[in-house]
Amino acid sequence: MMAVRAGSAALAVLLMVVAIGVSRPAGAADPGDRPLSVFTTVVPLATFVERIGGDQVQVQAMVRSGQNPHAYEPSPRQVAALADADLYVRVGMSLEDAWLPRIRATNARMRVLDARDNIRLRPRDAAQVIDDARGRADHAHDDGTPNQDHAPTHADHDHEAMDNHVWTSPPLVKSMGAGIRDALIALRPDQADAFRANYDRFAADLDALDAEIRARLAPVKERRFMVFHPAWGYFAETYGLTQISVEYEGKEPGARALAGLIDAARANAVAVVLVQPQFSPRAAEQIAAAIGGRVESVDPLAADYFATLRRLTDLIAGPAAP
Repeated sequence: MMAVRAGSAALAVLLMVVAIGVSRPAGAADPGDRPLSVFTTVVPLATFVERIGGDQVQVQAMVRSGQNPHAYEPSPRQVAALADADLYVRVGMSLEDAWLPRIRATNARMRVLDARDNIRLRPRDAAQVIDDARGRADHAHDDGTPNQDHAPTHADHDHEAMDNHVWTSPPLVKSMGAGIRDALIALRPDQADAFRANYDRFAADLDALDAEIRARLAPVKERRFMVFHPAWGYFAETYGLTQISVEYEGKEPGARALAGLIDAARANAVAVVLVQPQFSPRAAEQIAAAIGGRVESVDPLAADYFATLRRLTDLIAGPAAP
């Protein structure tokens, strides 16, 4: 029996929605007695919307915890629900570029908020170059052929070249939250006071988390940490850290790069290699075994944002002083 791909099924639903005109006409009044229907690309953004929107929002994340947003296609059910959504909060994932124009064709009244608005974006980590005792070790392709050394240029700073994990920095989440607050107020002005109050409480919690992280990391002498997938760049930038990435653009390191990563881990007294559940831990486990360290999982796509950043901080800082 021929299997039907999820993406094809979702596209079929999308075409059906267009054909039968399920979505409400542009400019139609929003019934105030129901929660606003909000979609986000990833789970942490859904958490932020829930904190600010309260009982005035019903939020769904396209990519669930444990799923890889870089290789995701919406389900037919999600596509059908998007045809009646009030707001979509995007963050720069490739699936948004592929699907949002199609969704907008079925739901012209849906507002789209880019959570990265007013945030200075950083380039994705370029081909990893590691200074170690032996010199320089470049990331290599699976066939062992090394990439050329490459520093980001202005031409590289296009949409695809920028790091989209902006939510890993609490101060940046405050900025994102302000945009979410304002978007919700525009959709439901009669709830403006509630949205502002919810945002103020959320911002205060973020300020407290930021202060807690800074205090915890202040005595840490080694400011580098090793990750499999470079998802923590904004966190590192905010707190004066450097993440060393094991993989680059979805590719595991070749033999030469792996040896360089092991040397770098030893030189920087790395004891923990951080992984996330969306990716294979194989290369991280090889490095950890070579340095006598361990692999720990921390998920940047988890729903409990505060617990996730506290766990990350503890893993980088090491055991707390008694």
